[in-house]
Amino acid sequence: MGNEEGNEVIIREAKEEDLPKIIRINLETLPEHYPDYFWRDHLRLWGKAFLVAEVDRKIVGYIMTRVDRGLGYVYWKPFKKLGHVVSIAVLPEFRRRGIGRKLMLEAMRRLKEIYGASEVYLEVRVSNKAAISLYEKLGFRKVKHLRKYYLDGEDAWLMAREL
Repeated sequence: MGNEEGNEVIIREAKEEDLPKIIRINLETLPEHYPDYFWRDHLRLWGKAFLVAEVDRKIVGYIMTRVDRGLGYVYWKPFKKLGHVVSIAVLPEFRRRGIGRKLMLEAMRRLKEIYGASEVYLEVRVSNKAAISLYEKLGFRKVKHLRKYYLDGEDAWLMAREL
């Protein structure tokens, strides 16, 4: 039947054995890469909100998050818990099917309910119009322009929303 839009998307917590597939998706889809220990640490520390998307038992996307403490970007308040979307990616042939949206919604729910975060933030390339559009539809707003944020010199938007 192939990977048509009607096939069920399953969102679940990532497992240690998923990391090679997750890292491969990252390498194939994003210019930002991390050492292996970085992925393992995030899985160990914030695994309840480190998720994968599966279609026909194949991992086609992921979202890696963590919880920071800080003032916040939506409402400044000392020492609040902030959910941080560190990395999210979906394989190109599975995009425009709502998978990124499902990953974001479930990760945000878990960041709030399990980890007690009161807001969530992320960085996104200014040129990534599709991602910016998705984040805006999910209630994020641009709160800060980060000049030369990425290693290749591209700027980023810091986007945030309440949970």
